[in-house]
Order: sequence, then structure tokens, then C-alpha cells
Amino acid sequence: QVQLVESGGGLVQPGGSLRLSCVASGSRFSVYSMGWYRLLPGKSRELVASISSGGATNYADFVKGRFTISRANAKNTVYLQMNSLKPEDTAVYYCNTPPAASVRWAWGQGTQVTVSS
Repeated sequence: QVQLVESGGGLVQPGGSLRLSCVASGSRFSVYSMGWYRLLPGKSRELVASISSGGATNYADFVKGRFTISRANAKNTVYLQMNSLKPEDTAVYYCNTPPAASVRWAWGQGTQVTVSS
């Protein structure tokens, strides 16, 4: 069973930046597409960005031009670079395979991102 560990969240002012990391245990990480999700208070978890095993990326409209997803297969790690952060980006961020994937791993603990002045 793959375990996912997210990190890199914190408190940042509007307009600031954060880089999230997600480390996945297991030897087959590189063959899977990966995604970053976020969970806002009172809402369901939503997909923010995804990256295929070959590096093709997709973004939700609300983060296009601000967030960048990348991966380092040798480190079993997927990243989310978040720039120009807004208060509405405040959420707990998680990584996992994208919704259309045939595999879904257990959710990690997530990492809290708070954008506030």
C-alpha cells in the first residue's frame, strides 16, 4: 500500500508563494499520474492540478497561471508551486492519483495552507 505524505504548507500573505511536496512510498510511483487536491471548509475535495507519468499537466481554471505542478520520479515526489496566492486558496491540500485513475491510494494527512494578511 502506498503512503502519501504532504508537506510545505503554512501561513502566507496574499500575493505570496508556497511550494508543497508530496512523497509517495512504493516503487511504482513513476507509472502513475498524480494530482493535487484541496479541501475547503464545508466543501468537497476538488482537483487543483494533475500531472501524467510523462509530465503532461492540467490545471483547474481557478489556479491557471498561478500554480505549477511538477514531479521528480527519482524522489517519488510531486510538487505544487503556488504563486500569487489568494485568501480563497486557503485549504488543506492533498495529493493522490487523479479522479480517472484506476488506482486511488489512502489519503494522507494533507498540509494546511492559509492565505491571510
